[in-house]
Amino acid sequence: MSIRLDHAVTSGTFTLDGETHEVDNNVWVLGDDQQCVVFDAPHDVQAVKDLVGERECVGILLTHAHDDHVRFAPELAAELEAPLLLNPADREVWQLTHGDLPWDDDVADGDVFSVGGTDIEALHTPGHSPGSTCYYVEMLGALFSGDTLFQGGPGATGRSFSNRETIEESIRERLFVLPEETVVHTGHGDDTTIGAEKESATGDWL
Repeated sequence: MSIRLDHAVTSGTFTLDGETHEVDNNVWVLGDDQQCVVFDAPHDVQAVKDLVGERECVGILLTHAHDDHVRFAPELAAELEAPLLLNPADREVWQLTHGDLPWDDDVADGDVFSVGGTDIEALHTPGHSPGSTCYYVEMLGALFSGDTLFQGGPGATGRSFSNRETIEESIRERLFVLPEETVVHTGHGDDTTIGAEKESATGDWL
């Protein structure tokens, strides 16, 4: 059964530190014709359900807990009857949106999930938030980077719970060791590659 990647862009808001901004988020669904996983739960439950279709969703893999990525996570999990997975280092960030409402399972660095015969490895990449996690699919040469790495460099670190030096270290040690042809599917904006971002960072912060 062939694996496929489905994609949509949803629009809504991001709120942190008393500021609210309009933002477009990517949502990614990876799987075959029977099963899939969803990366993040931004803005629009129906848009995600449309990507999933009639398939069984075996997990909602959250890249981090900023509200534009998780605000509708409990609702989406209920609709898809799928577990929510989050790195617990993002507990305080999650609680800003959901209080004491729990997610279903913790994600730890090195955890491997499987869908459609394809393995997905969790890479803990703190910096944008303490629990930020990227998901690497070696078989497809793909990385789902959330807000850790974008076309043009590291994710934002100017707000609470974030740190520029930490995100740079995460990218250097966890992401820039991946094959340069790896396609980076980001939380916002266009795809990029590991090689393109390494070249861009060289002589700047790398």
